Amino acid sequence: MSEISAEMLEMGKRARAAASALATAAPEAKTRALEEAAAALMASRAEILAANARDLEAARAKGLSGAMLDRLTLDESRVEGIAGALREVAAQPDPVGAVMTEWDRPSGLHIQRVRTPLGVVGVIYESRPNVTADAGALCLKAGNAVILRGGSESFHSSRAIHAALIAGLRAAKLPEDAIQLVQTTDRAAVSDMLRMVEHIDVIVPRGGKGLVGLVQREARVPVFAHLEGICHVYVDASADPEKARRVVLNAKTRRTGICGAAECLLLHRDIVEGLGAQIIADLVAAGVEMRGAAGLEHLPGVTPARPEDFGREFLDMIMAAAVVEDVAGAIAHIRAHGSQHTEAVIAEDGEVARRFFAGLDSAILMHNASTQFADGGEFGLGAEIGIATGKMHARGPVGAEQLTSFKYLVSGDGTVRS
Repeated sequence: MSEISAEMLEMGKRARAAASALATAAPEAKTRALEEAAAALMASRAEILAANARDLEAARAKGLSGAMLDRLTLDESRVEGIAGALREVAAQPDPVGAVMTEWDRPSGLHIQRVRTPLGVVGVIYESRPNVTADAGALCLKAGNAVILRGGSESFHSSRAIHAALIAGLRAAKLPEDAIQLVQTTDRAAVSDMLRMVEHIDVIVPRGGKGLVGLVQREARVPVFAHLEGICHVYVDASADPEKARRVVLNAKTRRTGICGAAECLLLHRDIVEGLGAQIIADLVAAGVEMRGAAGLEHLPGVTPARPEDFGREFLDMIMAAAVVEDVAGAIAHIRAHGSQHTEAVIAEDGEVARRFFAGLDSAILMHNASTQFADGGEFGLGAEIGIATGKMHARGPVGAEQLTSFKYLVSGDGTVRS
């Protein structure tokens, strides 16, 4: 056994022991741990920003893209946002032990379905240091221990944030092994985590297509993940022009490097020369490279799209665009090219919105709202450990509640089965 494998195995054993303790931890203790972690984070923000500066310097030297640098960057405002997310998770109701439903049986049994922790969660992520805090907080709130493996790009930032989480656990007298951070950037640690079926109950990857694809191919542990965020916005003939222009511009340009950024614009055929042309002009003026399919190449600033531009996650100031006959055409296009992440319809016709919602099975569907809202914090979850697009267990933003399973509590009074 290699030295890294031995270290990972030991981390897994300690995490399993911590998970056992957390399963019965008082809600007040978990709340205090998160509140104290937020305070420690703010108190150490100078150290966190200095650590982040080291990561950014190395990332620039490696030639990371602008989108990746944006994900990596911390400033005073973002550190305050991370601390705010910790406090918001702390203030949420504790999901552990919550009764989901209950009923009585003719046999005399009373049955309750209650939430219970998953156990140990492994989180593998790339350049977003805020995931260290979000994942640690959500797993703790749900009574789970967590093993965090951040990318080499965010190594120093993640360690600085992790120190604040440990300070919170210590203040609340909870096991410090509840939130562990892998201290090596060697990729062998990732391979070990994917095989640790005795010590890790679920893996959550946060990163690009390469990382998520690797995890989904090789993991023996169950996975919550989305492979890509290929998000679409369909603008219907009934769309309000002002709403449509505002929403589409925000969906694409607010932050291009996040999984909720819109990558493809679909226009109803009847609005191409009017509202559609205005929307595309807005995007071009904002610096977006528009790649248009047949019927759009004549518009100023549009270059002909290639087939591979559809079903592609650009994570950049690039957007594909196509003309569709109606909402049925939009649904067909999204089914063919989407990743079941997030789609939006801009329409004043309620029947169009209803058909869009009914005809698609993406994890998140929006009406007259930007796809950039595809975020656990914006959903009121405080934070998210990721967006899940699979069909089993959790879908959409994964918060504390989604990091629980359930068990049945059955009560009788000397009840026997005939």
